[in-house]
Amino acid sequence: MRILLVEDEPAIAQFIRQGLTEANYTVDVVGDGSDALDYALATEYDAIVLDILLPRLDGLQILQALRARGKTT
Repeated sequence: MRILLVEDEPAIAQFIRQGLTEANYTVDVVGDGSDALDYALATEYDAIVLDILLPRLDGLQILQALRARGKTT
């Protein structure tokens, strides 16, 4: 299972990534909304763990853009 983790706090991102990796998930981590949208549109993910307060685009803007493009992840 491949997961996109979107978190701008490095310590929190590392903590979550470690737990997911130990549970045998493949995890890509990005720290801002613009990169998150790029990753989510370029790759098929089984799940996206999405922070709301992010630089450049917030989590709700990312979600809205993904839904507008037909992504249901």
